[in-house]
Amino acid sequence: MSKIENGKTVKVHYTGKFDDQNVFDSSLEREPLEVTLGKGQLIPGFEKGLVGLSEGDKKTIEIEASEAYGELREDLIQEVGVTQLPENVQVGDRLQAQAENGNPIPVVVTEINGSKAKVDANHPLAGKNLIFDVEVVEVV
Repeated sequence: MSKIENGKTVKVHYTGKFDDQNVFDSSLEREPLEVTLGKGQLIPGFEKGLVGLSEGDKKTIEIEASEAYGELREDLIQEVGVTQLPENVQVGDRLQAQAENGNPIPVVVTEINGSKAKVDANHPLAGKNLIFDVEVVEVV
């Protein structure tokens, strides 16, 4: 039975949880995730946790924020004028800002205070340690 290594394509089922065990994502109700290791398709800690496993193996992978979606970056939190945002915007709304090069940047409105608002361009899972229960379905 072949072991998972860089360059191998694998199919895995996973359930992603936070430290408090609340589930944020799972593949159990859909097709397994299919990826080729070493191509940057996965967060680094998830990929490292799969290396060496074989078909049928089950494992819990605990990933520090730095090996997941990175630490929370304060430089990605900006204060803007409410007039720069859509009408009736509320805290928690997901919007799309535009980078200087024209590329879209997803942001979340985190605070509205009078005429000012804060928007956060960090990945929603940035700064969080993650736990994944994985099952290797197939090593292709």
